[in-house]
This record gives sequence, C-alpha cells and structure tokens, in this order.
Amino acid sequence: MTAKLPELRRDRRYRAALPVYLGKDMGATRDMSPSGVYFWKDGMCLCLPGESISFAIELDTAKGRMMWKCQGAVVRTEPLGDMVGVAVKITESTMVPPWTDAARTRIVGESC
Repeated sequence: MTAKLPELRRDRRYRAALPVYLGKDMGATRDMSPSGVYFWKDGMCLCLPGESISFAIELDTAKGRMMWKCQGAVVRTEPLGDMVGVAVKITESTMVPPWTDAARTRIVGESC
C-alpha cells in the first residue's frame, strides 16, 4: 500500500487548456491556480528548478480577452516525447490587455 503524501499547494488547481506565451514560444496550460501553473510546451526547456520564468496566459473574462502576465520560479520540468511539462510557482502577476505579436516578446521576455 502506498502512503498518500500531504497536499503542499496553497490553492486549489483548476484544469484548463489555455494558451501560454513564453517569448517566441507557445504552450498550453494543463492546470492552474492563483499561486501556480503547469503547462506543456513543444521542444526542450532549459530552465532548472528554482530559476525565474516569465510567461503570460490568455484568459477570456467578463470584460473581454485579457493576458495574465506572470513571473515565477520553476518547480520542475517533465520531458514527454517532443514536449516538456513545466510546473511554476507564481511569485508575481498582473492582468493586462491583450497585445500584438510584435509586443509579446518585449513584454514576456524569452522562453525557458
């Protein structure tokens, strides 16, 4: 019998497949909460646990489309074939209006 580990997350996670913007790369969320997110992206991820990461998640809100701009720390990465899963603890975030492709890299920065 396997012992169940205690839940360490601060907030409940919600399953959602939403676009994630990482500089010039894109991904999609698997689940998210106000304090963390897990997303998949194509290719490799050179981020190590503890490293900073910047990204934005596209959300549909009552006021229209918004971008949830986030800074966080990588908790873990999980390679799976041609993709990689990235778990992030969010340390700072803000909601901003959607932007154009040209501005996305400047606002979000480079991918991990």
